[in-house]
Amino acid sequence: MNIKLEQYKIFNEAASTLSFSSAARNLFITQSAVSQAISLLEKELKTQLFVRMPKGVTLTREGELLFQNINQALTLITNAENQISNLSDLKEGELNIAAGDSVSEFFLAPYLSKFHDLYPNVKIKVINRTSLEINQLLKNNQVDLGFVNLPTHDESLTFTECFMIHDIFVGKNPTDKTYTYKEISKLPLILLEESSNSRYFLNKQFAKNGIKVEPHMELGAHSLLLECVKERLGVACVIKEFSSKYLNKEVFELDVQPPLPTRSIGYAYLTRKSLSAPSIKFIELITKKED
Repeated sequence: MNIKLEQYKIFNEAASTLSFSSAARNLFITQSAVSQAISLLEKELKTQLFVRMPKGVTLTREGELLFQNINQALTLITNAENQISNLSDLKEGELNIAAGDSVSEFFLAPYLSKFHDLYPNVKIKVINRTSLEINQLLKNNQVDLGFVNLPTHDESLTFTECFMIHDIFVGKNPTDKTYTYKEISKLPLILLEESSNSRYFLNKQFAKNGIKVEPHMELGAHSLLLECVKERLGVACVIKEFSSKYLNKEVFELDVQPPLPTRSIGYAYLTRKSLSAPSIKFIELITKKED
């Protein structure tokens, strides 16, 4: 059979109104176009669908059967089309992203707030994991978009640098002293736990200089590092960009030479096709330059 969807739509309208002329008006086509479409449909199905009357038409038994099923099918198609349109226009949908705790708190939070203001009907789901765990979530299609520490190497994912970060040491009181790595390592250090990417980065930089890092305290959250320094419990290694509320007010940056190398945070995804409409809009939001 070579029946087109448009023929079924014409049949459905004619069956609903029981009038070829009314169907033509409602569909903005000619009455002859309706008659022709119905005749072709009857020919393809090898049955009569309508009984032509002096005034209007009535459905045959076969026509009634077709009408019941086609009406349901067209309703399903229309609902699907509307749903797809709503997803494309972000009138519904879900934004699924993954990021570390600090990136979520200090970088993503204002963008998530702005995204919610723009698209209030889109549900937002944020999973907090380490970079390696985020990569796996992406490959398992559990999230659409992830924010990870760069550089990282995984040929199955696409990575784009988003912003630079600077690791610094901070203490409770300001000082003019310049510290070497060895001198810093002898202070009561407050660091993130070893499973964190920031701790791995710090250990690696000190190891290059033959120094093993042995912290006085290990914590699970970046904000706790700053709170502990504020309470005079030691010296912490923190991310400068995530510490603006504390720096030069309650804690002070120490002059460490050489400075720790800069590193970057980026966003990652499996493929461009794997990105949902909300994810694409969120990327546009975080990469848009302010006027």
